[in-house]
Amino acid sequence: MLSILGLIFLICSSAISLAGDHWPQWRGPLNTGVAPDADPPVHWDENRNIRWKLPIPGRGLSTPIIWGETVYITTAVPHGEKVDHRKHDHDHDHGAHDNMDPTYRHHFVVMAVDRNDGKVLWEKAVRDEVPHEPTHVTGSWASNTGVADASGFYAYFGSRGLFALDHGGRLLWEKDLGDMKTRHAHGEGSSPALHGDTLVINWDHQGASFLTALDKKDGSVKWRVERNEITSWSTPLIVEHEGRPQVIVAATGRVRGYDLADGRVIWECSGLSRNVVATPVSSDGMVYVANSYDFQAMLAIRLDKAKGDISRSEAVVWRKSRHTPYVPSPLLYDGQLYFLRHNQGIISNLEAKTGATLFGPVRVPDLGQVFASPVGAANRIYIVDRSGMTVVIERGPEFRVLARNQLNDSFAASPAVADRALFLRGDRYLYCIEENSSPK
Repeated sequence: MLSILGLIFLICSSAISLAGDHWPQWRGPLNTGVAPDADPPVHWDENRNIRWKLPIPGRGLSTPIIWGETVYITTAVPHGEKVDHRKHDHDHDHGAHDNMDPTYRHHFVVMAVDRNDGKVLWEKAVRDEVPHEPTHVTGSWASNTGVADASGFYAYFGSRGLFALDHGGRLLWEKDLGDMKTRHAHGEGSSPALHGDTLVINWDHQGASFLTALDKKDGSVKWRVERNEITSWSTPLIVEHEGRPQVIVAATGRVRGYDLADGRVIWECSGLSRNVVATPVSSDGMVYVANSYDFQAMLAIRLDKAKGDISRSEAVVWRKSRHTPYVPSPLLYDGQLYFLRHNQGIISNLEAKTGATLFGPVRVPDLGQVFASPVGAANRIYIVDRSGMTVVIERGPEFRVLARNQLNDSFAASPAVADRALFLRGDRYLYCIEENSSPK
């Protein structure tokens, strides 16, 4: 019989293996942006260390999801003849700018790709319609990232719906949550969070906002709570604290922690501005939230002191008001918090628990505009920009560039990491980057 220590070792080894084999959700296996057991390449270009490169139809900004030997991506593919977009309701988008109209019908497509050779295993259009509102010219109508587990893949297209598919591509169920009306008609982007049998979706928009929990087995509603919030693009973060899971959602009015069991608000905290995009990160009983729009803000919150309104309480351990992120989410790596200034290639590194500066803000060489969130693996940090450049820096208290890698694509989707591979989803291609590989 196994000793208790032996059983604990096997459980921990299994968890580490799971973290290395999969990138199952928007911010990876730990919800921090880190793949703790992975070791992707440091150097690559179009002719070196590219295991495979797959053209992607349509457009999407969702992160690749890796489960076992399969990579899942979602995309919106225009088809047919042009339509008259003026038939759609744009009354809510006063102040809209730099938008593109939905001038075609779109197939909303889930693709399953073989992780080893880049061949498409199956492709399924789960919805066919004209998007009901525009999106920003830098965005897409497939920006929400899905989530996977042993049961299957849960593809999320926001206003187009949530779709549960098994790993063979069979549609199990679908859920229509309505039509969002986003601020300035800039599109949608929040992704579902999964914990056990519960999927959680943040539906903050310029209408009746809510947070809802669904049963992953059939899509039935476990609970739904109304929210006094305008549009946010932040993905819910589910953390375990004192033996109970809670859902943390960052938004304009308040950051709130909800009991996953029933949707009851446990705590709330003001301090962020409008247009919250970055997803919170958490470790060691602390939660870190940030944004940068009307003003810059970052808060560190102790969960053991978070009860009721904590806006002016000692539960807020530290605050920052400069150089905070807007679109890219922070990276939390072994007690260090890395984040970019707004959407720029300017990085800072803090000691997470105290907020003490380790380095930065420092400009990362050759990085331009950044929408993708940084990821970490093997004591390295990978930052991808819209010009096709990825800069690799060393994890640690000093800023040190390890490599600059250029590809012939533009990257706004956040990377995924599993085992020895880095997966980059560009405007045109999905790349699998792995050591000692030639392009296929």
